This record gives sequence, C-alpha cells and structure tokens, in this order.
Amino acid sequence: MNAFARASGIGSWPGTTPRAAADVVVGELVGALPHLVELPARGVGADLLGRAGALLIDVAIDTVPRGYRIAARPGSVTRRAISFLDEDCDVFEEAWEIAGLRGGGHVVKVQAPGPVTLAAGLELAGGHRAITDAGAVRDLAASLAEGVAAHQSSLSRRLDATVVVQFDEPSLPMALAGRLTGVTSFSPVAPLDESVAVSLLDVCAAAVGPEVLLHCCGSDIPWELLQRSTISAISLDASTLEAADLDGVAAFVESGRTVMLGVVPASAPERRPSAEEVARAVVAVTDRLGFTRTALRDRIGVTPACGLAGATPQWARIAIDLACTAAAAFAEDPDAI
Repeated sequence: MNAFARASGIGSWPGTTPRAAADVVVGELVGALPHLVELPARGVGADLLGRAGALLIDVAIDTVPRGYRIAARPGSVTRRAISFLDEDCDVFEEAWEIAGLRGGGHVVKVQAPGPVTLAAGLELAGGHRAITDAGAVRDLAASLAEGVAAHQSSLSRRLDATVVVQFDEPSLPMALAGRLTGVTSFSPVAPLDESVAVSLLDVCAAAVGPEVLLHCCGSDIPWELLQRSTISAISLDASTLEAADLDGVAAFVESGRTVMLGVVPASAPERRPSAEEVARAVVAVTDRLGFTRTALRDRIGVTPACGLAGATPQWARIAIDLACTAAAAFAEDPDAI
C-alpha cells in the first residue's frame, strides 16, 4: 500500500510527556501511519526549528530574541534539542516493542523542517535570515539532508520498520512570493527563485527517498513547482483549497503522487464531528477532481488540518481516531460514503 494513502498526524502534539504521546500515536495509528511526535510545549529545542538543532550535521543553533540563529559551535540549545529527540526516539521504541510491532512490515513517519522554511527561520550572525545568503541556503540544505537521512536510518534500525520523512514547509509560499520580512524595512527579503526551491527540495528528497511528504497547511501552495520536484506526496489543510487549487491537486494525483487531506479540526470544535462527516469532507474534495472515487483510494490520505500542539490531549486522540476511521472507509469502499 502507498505509505501516505492512509491516516496520520501532522507532527506536533499537545503536552510535554513524550511517553504518553507515543502510547497514543502507536496505539491509535497501528495499521495506518504512526509518527514520531514533536512536543513544542517543552520549549526551546522542541519546536519545528528547534528540532533542526538535533538533525543538522556540522551546523549548530542558538536562540536570539526573534527565534533561532546559526551558531559557531554547539551549545546548550543544540544539546537540549538532541536530548529531546533522543528521549522521543527511546519512548517511541518502547511503545513499539510493547505493542509487538517490530518486524511487522509497518511504516513510521518522522518530520523535519523543510530546507526553505529552515533557511527562512534561522538567522545568520548578522541578524539577517539565512535565506538571504545563497551559500548559507545550500549549506543548510545539505546539512539537513544528511542529518535527516541519518535520523531516518537510525530509527528504522531501532524499530525494524520502514521510516518515511515529512518535510514541513509552512514558509515556502511566503518565500516564493517575497513576503518574508527583513530585519528592517530597508533590508527586504527577495523572492526565492522557483528553480532554487525545487533544487533544495530535491536535495533533501534524494537523501531520504523514495517516498517523501511535504506538509504545507497555508494557502497559495505552489502546485507547478511541486510537480517539477521529486516530492511524492503533499499534506495540506483542505479548508484552504480554492477552486484554482483543484487543478493543481488533480495534476499532482494524476502524476501518480499522493495528497493527504487535512479535514479533521486541529482543535476541538463546539460540536464533535462524526467519522461519517469527516469521510464526507474527504469526498467533498475528491469528487471535484474529475476522477472516480475508486481510482483515488490509493492516492488519498487523511489527517488533522494542521499540527495538534494547540489541542487538548483528549481532542488529539479523538482527531487521530476520526482520521483513521475516515481513511479506512475511503480505502475500503469510497463509493459508499
């Protein structure tokens, strides 16, 4: 089965206890796509960019008032990020063993910041975004690709499972459109050239492939760019899709790739939707693509709309369960929804 045509979470999770998170994710997503969660509530070194501190090879990070900066040498922030990631892997492996999943042919997902978002989010020593320096951008992408590949390989050995990678690219549309702010109004950030963006994504995809997911939960997803890349799947917030996006989604699917639709609310709504309502939200999108539902059963996955860090632990569990139920219904008999 396609690694991504199933249910999964986006990555972030509420709370500060990795053991509790691993127990839920492994328990609820068995047979779907369990993922190694991120717990941003733990603070510095635990969020999307902070996790990069544990993944980058020969590149260290430190904190500054605006976020993170590339550092000359590893310090407390890098050590903290490594400690968090080691703990997360340890408790996930324990949950995996307790569930008896080792060697069962399962697939697990890990997440990392994408190369564009990483370069947009990290500062250089002078305070400018790293994305303003072409050499720094290339070096960061190479370091990220090597580090994520090593993380993927290590976890795969520990779990005796296939490990696929999701690159989170929330800043990609802003970088391409020139909407990233500079240090001052007199130092704007130029739009990132599309060919450069494709090259950066492909460097990372080549290191961890063949199945690589890109997550972008904002609007203005660059469909033509993604078509030219080697990214094999995209994860998105279905509520952001406009009529103009549907052609991009259809072309992406037609090229043999996968779309994971974020149709489950990322935080508890006033009224809890039923699994049937979530499944109908899936087909509300797929029915507009011009394919039969049966033709799409191996090309559509289901997730929450975005990360669950802002949800309650109770809703996080419910959201994953709803995604699993809807994905199973679509895969089994999409025409019955």
